[in-house]
Amino acid sequence: MHCDALWHNVHLVTLAGTHGLQIVRDGMVACREGRIVFAGAADDAPAFDATERIDCGGRWITPGLIDCHTHLVYAGNRANEFEQRLQGASYAEIARAGGGIVSTVRATRAADESALLAASLPRLDAMLAEGVTTIEIKSGYGLTLEDESRQLRVARTLGELRAVEVVPTFLGAHAVPPGVEAQAYIDEVCERMIPAIAAQGLAEAVDVFCEGIGFSHAQAAQVFAAAREHGLAVKIHAEQLSNQHGAELAARFGALSADHIEHLDAAGVAAMAAAGTVAVLLPGAFYFTRDTLVPPIDALRAAGVPLALATDCNPGTSPLTSPLLAMNMAATLFRMTVDECLAGFTREAARALGRGDRLGQLREGYDCDLAIWDIDAPADLVYRMGFNPLHARVWRGRTTHDTSIDPRRSA
Repeated sequence: MHCDALWHNVHLVTLAGTHGLQIVRDGMVACREGRIVFAGAADDAPAFDATERIDCGGRWITPGLIDCHTHLVYAGNRANEFEQRLQGASYAEIARAGGGIVSTVRATRAADESALLAASLPRLDAMLAEGVTTIEIKSGYGLTLEDESRQLRVARTLGELRAVEVVPTFLGAHAVPPGVEAQAYIDEVCERMIPAIAAQGLAEAVDVFCEGIGFSHAQAAQVFAAAREHGLAVKIHAEQLSNQHGAELAARFGALSADHIEHLDAAGVAAMAAAGTVAVLLPGAFYFTRDTLVPPIDALRAAGVPLALATDCNPGTSPLTSPLLAMNMAATLFRMTVDECLAGFTREAARALGRGDRLGQLREGYDCDLAIWDIDAPADLVYRMGFNPLHARVWRGRTTHDTSIDPRRSA
């Protein structure tokens, strides 16, 4: 059988199926035309005629990491708000004083596409250097059709400039613009912005911040109805600061995910389980805002709700570009297991983006997105802090990042 590339002398964390890491020692991965044609034990592999054979030297391969919740495209800096929080100010107090999301909106509106691109590329490159091969990028710092569209165009350009799959999400309902009444703005989002964004193909999904300082339960429902009318998937920022029953609402609309969910109640857990809505947990924001209420991990586990993880990269509450650190935070702060952390940035993150049928697992027919690690065991990816053992990153079967002086390739 012919293949374009074959990785051998390697251990695999396939994440194939629905549970567990599914480890294969002395494994092999083969790809043809950017898709995996074999991933399993070397002894079980057919005879391959490979254009390129890569000896991995006993390293480990996981699926490429997937960051399923980011606000990567923005301008400005909010380090001053970090100082305010250290002095005792709350997130809500800072927002009401004109800081928070609105301060980033001002900076982002003032930046043209080239400036936004220049600001965003280093953040993306930091993630790629830790094995990310797919990333969701939300808008939400423009709050006008023109400015939101500019953010989404920059997100698309990032995917053209780098070997990464960018999944764009429209988050026009992120905050109420200054001087505008909330309901009037939501009407604008639903009646003008969503139709235009959908017509231009700028986003795959629509998100909303359902919170006391954001938008009401009824307004979130209005956004979801408009999104569905225009063929867009739905997601929600829910139960981060209080229980607005947003996750339960999103589940009724068949949401891909409900994100944050520290204040999620039993009804919300049950609704998510019934709908197959993924819980996206964001330990970076929990850590950075010094939150104390942990998401109901045990209840989510018991109900069989998939648990995804993400960096929530954003300027105000999670200026984090390290999925590896996010995994360590999830383990230490949320008591998630190694298996859950690794699945959270691969198999379950793919489900949160509606890509569970082709990403996040090493299995035949899936896109050949790989992260090759210089580690002794998978737990090293969660255990160590400030440590990046990425040896190589492979996207669609092509090596795009290799840290080795001797890549150990043989004819």
